[in-house]
Order: sequence, then structure tokens, then C-alpha cells
Amino acid sequence: MPLFEVKGLTKRFGGLTAVNTLDLSVEKGEIVGLIGPNGAGKTTVFNMVMGTYSPSAGKVIFSGKDITGLKSYVIVRQGLARSFQRTVLFSEMTALQNILLGFHLFSETGFWNSLFNSRSVQEKKTQLLEKAAEIADFMELGQSKDQLAGNLPHGHQRMLGVAIALATHPELILMDEPVTGMNPEETDRMMNKIREIRDQGVTLLVVEHDMRLVMNICDRLYVLNFGSKIAEGPPSEISRNREVIAAYLGSEYASVG
Repeated sequence: MPLFEVKGLTKRFGGLTAVNTLDLSVEKGEIVGLIGPNGAGKTTVFNMVMGTYSPSAGKVIFSGKDITGLKSYVIVRQGLARSFQRTVLFSEMTALQNILLGFHLFSETGFWNSLFNSRSVQEKKTQLLEKAAEIADFMELGQSKDQLAGNLPHGHQRMLGVAIALATHPELILMDEPVTGMNPEETDRMMNKIREIRDQGVTLLVVEHDMRLVMNICDRLYVLNFGSKIAEGPPSEISRNREVIAAYLGSEYASVG
């Protein structure tokens, strides 16, 4: 059984079909790419998976459970997280405080307990701070963890967005354009980090326009165009697919294979 799959997933906005009967699956331990031109429906897929949009038809299944239409916070509790296309941070909080927010769904320090400021609550807060610092170090943010998130360079903000997702202790992360706006050096660091995240046992579904990234790190690719899947397979096969070349990859791939 796949860790994650969508079956017949469809989204209509009035007379426009943004996603049309999409079937997609991700096995545990894979890095899978979802690619296609702007407006192909990729982010709409993520929005349906995470409960932002209700599908017009179809199902979202995670770890064998139907999670279609559940609230986002319930989906995160199931072990599915998302990093966003546009970095969503609390700019007036430090990087470390932003990472701590990712723990809030799993913290046992409830509102009433925190009022009493008991020893157990203080111990739990200390543990969470240590875990947040570990995630910051892993994402190469250790030296920036006490800086305000809004003052971080763009590349560090993108890393912080992934760090927040990791703090939810996910089995699967949906990454929406993780290297957008990054320079080549920053892109290489993110590519390496995505591999390391997978090596730690986290599965990834990645939407990205950077073809160097998806061709190098993804085990398989799904290609959308006008809301419909036009191809799926390993990167080497996708790079030779004439329909994909015409719709998205461009003439530089035409001579490949």
C-alpha cells in the first residue's frame, strides 16, 4: 500500500476544471516530483490534500486512511506537513520561536497546565527548545536561530519554512517550490538537505520549476498540464517524453534520447 495517494482528485471553480481526475501515489521513502507549467494545477492539488480546498470529486488517502476534506490541523496531526510556495513566517519572532510553533500540535503542555507553570511544564518547554535548536542546526540555521525571521536572508527564510514543517514530526512533507528565488549555491544546499531529510525517514512530494533539482533528486515525476496528468515515470523517461517537452520542458530537451 502506498504511503500516500490521490484517486480521481478533481477541483472545479465554476466552469473551470483546475484539476481533472488525478491519480497519484507516493511510496514510503520516495522523493516524488509534481511538475508542469504555471497554472497546471499543482498548488491546487496541495491545497486539496491539506484541506484548504474541498475536492469536487476524488479521494486523498494517507497511511491507508481517507483524509479527504479534513481540517488542516487534523491532517498535520496524521503526519503530513507542508512547506509553502511563499515563505509563511512570523517575521517579528526569532527563527527558533518559529520552529517552536511547529511543535504546538504535539506539545502536552496545555493551556491550563501552562498557567500553573509546573516543573513538568518547564521540563517540557526545555525539551522542545532543545529539539527546536537541533532542527535549526540540521537546517544550517544554528547561527541565525536568535535572529528575527523577517531579517533573515531569503535563502535562510526558505530553510526556516522547511524547519517548521520538520517540527511537526511528519512522515510526508509536501514541498511547494522549495528553491524559488534561490541562487545556485542556495539551491544546491536545499537539494542536499532534501536528500538528508529523506535519509532520516521522511517521504517527500515536491512541486518545483527548477528542472536541475527535480531531475537530480526525484525518484519519479508526475507531469500536469491544464489540470490533467500527461505523463509519469522516472526523470530519465520524462526528459524524453515528447508531449512533456512540447508542453513544459522546452526545446533544450528535444535532443535528449
